[in-house]
Amino acid sequence: MCSSLKNHPPAPLLALALLIGSLSFVVYLGGHSHGRGGAALASNQERAMNSHHEFLGSFLGSKEKARDAIFYSYTKYINGFAATLEEEEAMEISKHPSVISVFPNRGHRLHTTRSWEFLGMEKDGRIRANSIWAKARFGEGVIIGNLDTGVWPEAGSFSDDGMGPAPARKLIGARYFNKGYLSTVGQAANPASTRDTDGHGTHTLSTAAGRFVPGANLFGYGNGTAKGGAPGAHVAAYKVCWRPVNGSECFDADIIAAFDAAIHDGVDVLSVSLGGAPAGYLRDGVAVGSFHAVRRGVTVVCSAGNSGPGAGTVSNTAPWLVTVGASTMDREFPAYLVLGNNKKIKGQSLSPVRLAGGKNYPLISSEQARAANATASQARLCMEGSLERGKVEGRIVVCMRGKNARVEKGEAVRRAGGAGLVLANDEATGNEMIADAHVLPATHVTYSDGVALLAYLNSTRSPSGFITVPDTALDTKPAPFMAAFSSQGPNTVTPQILKPDITAPGVSILAAFTGQAGPTGLAFDSRRVLFNAESGTSMSCPHVAGVAGLLKALHPDWSPAAIKSAIMTTARVKDNMRRPMSNSSFLRATPFSYGAGHVQPGRAADPGLVYDMNDTDYLGFLCALGYNSSVIATFMASGSGAQPPYACPPARRPEDLNYPSFALPHLSPSGAARTVTRRVRNVGDAPAAYVASVAEPRGVSVAVRPSRLEFTAAGEELEFAVTFRAKKGSFLAGEYVFGRLVWSDAAAGGRHRVRSPLVVRVVDKKGKNGLPIS
Repeated sequence: MCSSLKNHPPAPLLALALLIGSLSFVVYLGGHSHGRGGAALASNQERAMNSHHEFLGSFLGSKEKARDAIFYSYTKYINGFAATLEEEEAMEISKHPSVISVFPNRGHRLHTTRSWEFLGMEKDGRIRANSIWAKARFGEGVIIGNLDTGVWPEAGSFSDDGMGPAPARKLIGARYFNKGYLSTVGQAANPASTRDTDGHGTHTLSTAAGRFVPGANLFGYGNGTAKGGAPGAHVAAYKVCWRPVNGSECFDADIIAAFDAAIHDGVDVLSVSLGGAPAGYLRDGVAVGSFHAVRRGVTVVCSAGNSGPGAGTVSNTAPWLVTVGASTMDREFPAYLVLGNNKKIKGQSLSPVRLAGGKNYPLISSEQARAANATASQARLCMEGSLERGKVEGRIVVCMRGKNARVEKGEAVRRAGGAGLVLANDEATGNEMIADAHVLPATHVTYSDGVALLAYLNSTRSPSGFITVPDTALDTKPAPFMAAFSSQGPNTVTPQILKPDITAPGVSILAAFTGQAGPTGLAFDSRRVLFNAESGTSMSCPHVAGVAGLLKALHPDWSPAAIKSAIMTTARVKDNMRRPMSNSSFLRATPFSYGAGHVQPGRAADPGLVYDMNDTDYLGFLCALGYNSSVIATFMASGSGAQPPYACPPARRPEDLNYPSFALPHLSPSGAARTVTRRVRNVGDAPAAYVASVAEPRGVSVAVRPSRLEFTAAGEELEFAVTFRAKKGSFLAGEYVFGRLVWSDAAAGGRHRVRSPLVVRVVDKKGKNGLPIS
């Protein structure tokens, strides 16, 4: 619970109600957990309403007075009520341990939960006729599955209202798989059901394909209409992840079983926001299961991992997967730290708890507040029990990011009696600020501002400050930039395949949530919410899965590889300031961060050309990796005995896979040529001519032959070759450099630009060929 709110009611906010002439307040108690389908039962609604009357009656003196005061009782999903109250009554109610917040009944302008507007699919809540949503009928008829922690079916995002065609259900199936978990952990996964007790699966599935739900917000922040990428699609949940044990929660045996079931169930797209350390393709459940899914026409979208910003950390590296990194969007939740010298430091937060106004609070660094039995490192990170109450009580504490959960640091401060938290980034996380639902007044600041703040603490006899109430800010710049946590390439399993493939919004994403966990997911958090803001490549992955669902509805004959190609080759690499995308330190990002770039759903609907792949392409790739015919048989076996034997083609190389990007990690410094081939298919509706243009990587020459492709008909496929050579005296030995190849039909009056990143490393003769990036 938000005990700091109980001790320090939000006096300035209550005063605002008086200034604007309002005496009505919302008393927010969290979310209901009525049980299966219980939100629609009149008996449950009546029970909730009576509980509100009894609760308010305990303050006003009788249930009759409470009935007169309450004009809205939220009895279905939201737990709370709106009532006419005196300021003193509202302040008293705010102190009750069951109350999350009390706030004035203010008017607000409706805004979207933002990421889909940022991706160009709507404008100010209006969907244009040429939007991919309109063209694809919002994904109608497509089935999107999710391998995750299950689903909270009562969430409004999974409502059946208006669904079609038959079956006229949104959530058409849910299964759970836990035998692999039980065999490893040796204890029951509780509860053994499809119900989501964590929130992660509900959040990701609703991001991919949730229905339109107006009034979505977290503690009033980000208010607007929630929706998924393919809101008209059907969804299916496959629960494969359970309570973590020693850091593991989703086991290969369960993952593969879920893939098998999903294929049988006829899903079109699978969103898989899980993964482990990079591994060989035959030793990874996601790679094995997804290969069989892709063979049968299922597009599989996976998260890249949250182990960034180090090089070579990307997971889910199989080439048949769509691997998604995470980046920001143009919405923030600013909360300022105002110092005693009147300097303002911008941070971000979603804390519903407010400091009492009208005064500054003493500031202290967590190291200065170290408990006697704690190390300096533990105190710096605000580990549980590392802070001394006598030094912390009534103060705002500055903690460093790292190791333990961000919100957990605030709980450590709160338990030690602290009034507020300032969370400062380390150098690696740079300018990335994440808005969290903290349990006390808090703000998250950048590395540079954290350095300046610590300098202020060390140079001032009595440092002080105040944390402002968070706000919702739109159209922020620059956006997008890469999240520091997003795992990066190069691909350590097969460096000839660039990973990640694409990036999408993955920071402070608001989506549906479970009714059985608090917004932080931590044991001490007893709050309940209908929507939650979360960050991670787990959140960016379902954005792309939703786009894949729209493309499947729009182009039902496209293969998973064609869908991936359309998403990759139409991506953008500039932010909303028309500058190259940056990383969290505001340095120029590279394809190892964002792959082909930031997804653009509208352009993906009409890519012009696609790099397609089929079974033969993937098997040739496996042959190039050295897998023999018996290994290939394990991938191709159909169980019927009808599958003909496969013979590996001679002299195949991994870089010859018909991939929409190019990665050559072993270019000779001698200037010797290395040529790779590709095929592209015209998916336009008429003959077309495309001309190649190249931005060469530093120190590398690139030649495309032929440089002009003449397609005489729609559906025609043509081949071209790209030759790379190191330029003597100008290349950077042992370092990766980057460029791009673009096929354009602009000269013929077209509008397509089919863009592929080029990633090259010239071999260092001295053997220094690690992971440096230029």
